Amino acid sequence: MEISVRDSDPALPVPRGADAHRVGKHGLEIAMAVCRSFGIRREPVGKRVEAAIVLADDPSGHAAGRLM
Repeated sequence: MEISVRDSDPALPVPRGADAHRVGKHGLEIAMAVCRSFGIRREPVGKRVEAAIVLADDPSGHAAGRLM
């Protein structure tokens, strides 16, 4: 399954280091952990984030979100 989202903020997301005390700002870490592929590209206004995940019921038998 492919997912694409865009917004008008020109700032690109940046992976953050692990921090058990941080509240929020974990979306990029989660997406990168479960996605088969992940990309960010600038748009004329803002950016687009695209990700591909494998669903649990994928006929290929791969575990959800990870290629084995």
